[in-house]
Amino acid sequence: MSACLGQLGGMTIYCDESGGLNAGAMTFAAVMLPPESAAAIHERFRGVTGLRGELKGSRIGLVERAYLLELFDRAGGRAWVATADKTMLHHISQSSDRGQDTVKKPRSDLDLYTALLNVAIGRWLPETGGVCTDVVIDEGRYDPIILANVQAEIQAGLGQWGRASLADSKRSDGVQIADVIANSLYNMTAGSERAPRIQRILDPMLNSRAIRIAPLTPADF
Repeated sequence: MSACLGQLGGMTIYCDESGGLNAGAMTFAAVMLPPESAAAIHERFRGVTGLRGELKGSRIGLVERAYLLELFDRAGGRAWVATADKTMLHHISQSSDRGQDTVKKPRSDLDLYTALLNVAIGRWLPETGGVCTDVVIDEGRYDPIILANVQAEIQAGLGQWGRASLADSKRSDGVQIADVIANSLYNMTAGSERAPRIQRILDPMLNSRAIRIAPLTPADF
């Protein structure tokens, strides 16, 4: 993987999440693409579908989702998606009620978000070989002051490799693509009515490892 990424030149990891503690599952997608590829995918998708407004996985149909993911795959896009299913959410909920001996366990939506973020980005860093230049995180879910702390933690992990930044998803091609991938895995993890169809859409990318899944475990938080 590192050799392939080195041939592609500067890369960016675009991040977005879907779901939450009260939604039956939560997923966090860390999508690696060159910025120019993200822009080309987004432009082509809008040109063909006529989409107006922000591209979000929760608002598009299955055919549109399949088309976007095909464009992503053709462009050589890759993603790690960290997931927390009902079993893990139940474990988190139980650990929240056991007192000070489990203070390190996630006890809030933000704790879960941070744990998933760390897992997804943590899977990428050993593979980048210094190619990654930026980690771009959607700024919309939490208070900017809280996210600034998350950003600082990621920057510390990147060191001299690159820059961590927050972005308005409406203005970021890559974050909107990450939203669709996170939402797709959310549907599968939560077992929604659309999950079987989305599974069929994703199967080729899962089999080729263009999209890889990292289920959250107790050791991750």
